[in-house]
Amino acid sequence: MKRILLSLTLLLLTVTSVLAQRKSDLIAEIADLKTELDSTKALIASAKKNEKIGLARAESFESQVKELQDANATLLKNLNSFAKVSNKNSENINMALAKLEEKENQLKAINNALSSNDSTAVVVLTHTKQTLGENARIGVSEGKVIIASKLEALFDPTTGTQLTSESTAWLEKISNILTANPKVALTIEGLSMTGELDLAADQAAAIGAVLQKQFSIDPNRIHTLGKDGNFKEGINLIIHPDYARFYDMVKESMKASN
Repeated sequence: MKRILLSLTLLLLTVTSVLAQRKSDLIAEIADLKTELDSTKALIASAKKNEKIGLARAESFESQVKELQDANATLLKNLNSFAKVSNKNSENINMALAKLEEKENQLKAINNALSSNDSTAVVVLTHTKQTLGENARIGVSEGKVIIASKLEALFDPTTGTQLTSESTAWLEKISNILTANPKVALTIEGLSMTGELDLAADQAAAIGAVLQKQFSIDPNRIHTLGKDGNFKEGINLIIHPDYARFYDMVKESMKASN
């Protein structure tokens, strides 16, 4: 009996010891699990915090990307507008340059025509001096050759409009000048210092009629008029460019330059 009790006691002590050891291990394990749980919670909290930070940064990045996209779209729109404006300006500049070139060619044509008339005036002046002699009253003004004569050298003083035989010989020389220079025209001015412009016009017309009828000068090249000569009277023969021909020549030159 004592042996059984002893055995039971030993068994109880053993069981108690094992249970105590097991409890201690469980407490330690629980403590470890609690520590691990706390650590896990801390990691989760940190992860959530980082997630919030990440989401906030992502939103910020998305906002920046949207702003950059909008800015890029605006820039592309502005670039397209600038390209259109630039192309339009280029077209306008090209058109302006073409117009300037056209005007320059027209000016060249006019200058060439003027130069041609200036050269013709020099030729006419030289020919006139050779034909009429150095003592003839010859002047030059604005590209025109002016031949002056007194009335008494041309007209019979009794009629005032009848040309003398000497004047006919002089007019033949004038016709030779006109024939040798077919590009020029002639304006005949009858000058009066008494106000008798009709008489002055008749005198100019008489000279023109002789040049046309006796020396076959084209009437389209001759223009006559009476003019107040202030304190002068006489006849002025003005040899100048045929302005109608000059205008046609300028037009043709402009067409050729274009």
